[in-house]
Amino acid sequence: LLTLAFATLLAFTSCDSTSSNGGTGTMDVTMTDAPANYDSVHVTINEVRVRHEDDMNNDSEGEEADSESEENGWVTISDQQMRVNLLELTNGSQVSLGSQELAAGNYSQIRLVLGDDNTVTVDGETSTLQTPSAQQSGLKLNIDAEVEEDTRYSLLIDFDAARSIVQQGNSNYLLKPVLRAVNLAETGAITGNVQPSDFNTNVLAVTDDDTVTSTITADNGDFEIIGLSEGTYDVVFDPSSDQYADSTQTGIDVTAQQDTDLGTIELESNGTL
Repeated sequence: LLTLAFATLLAFTSCDSTSSNGGTGTMDVTMTDAPANYDSVHVTINEVRVRHEDDMNNDSEGEEADSESEENGWVTISDQQMRVNLLELTNGSQVSLGSQELAAGNYSQIRLVLGDDNTVTVDGETSTLQTPSAQQSGLKLNIDAEVEEDTRYSLLIDFDAARSIVQQGNSNYLLKPVLRAVNLAETGAITGNVQPSDFNTNVLAVTDDDTVTSTITADNGDFEIIGLSEGTYDVVFDPSSDQYADSTQTGIDVTAQQDTDLGTIELESNGTL
């Protein structure tokens, strides 16, 4: 009887050990930005969380359920406050929002909890960005992130500053963030160099359904648009100088984990030089 009891205890212990030591992977969360016509756009991020789909309770409880992080599958990636100038995150630049070891499985949502210190600077004048009350609890974005055992999953968040700021009156600005999230490993990039480079040129990658991802050339004319899903794009070059005409390259193919290099693009004069 003693031997049977010991064997039974050992079996339960073995089961508990197996269930509590499931496989884990690591999620890295980074952020990039499309260009905007401001001097700077600073946002404060207090917390980054993701939601483990396997642990989610019935969504009928609504937002009240969302607030109960542990009981509803929410896992904290980072709770270290950081203030970021979005306009420094162009041409492939990224900032890390956090990295965390997670239970293997599918993660269906990510939430960025913003702080109060959000500002926009226009022509040297800095204004506070007002945030709607509905978004103060966090910016929730649907994702489909499959974290596999012993692997790293890189989630890239594209924070579109140009579309996220709404001007209300002369000096009142509203922050209504426009975000998208992609698995960086499943995306490619378009790179190149635009000449002349003594002014900035907006570069836009446009899909058949008019989805636009953009950047702006660096001082030397280089550009890089990252986080592009596989497919075919039209690339539009929109120079800030009135002396040069817009141009478009069509049928540009993008493949995951590869850079499509367009080489040097020479802008054409529009006849007003």
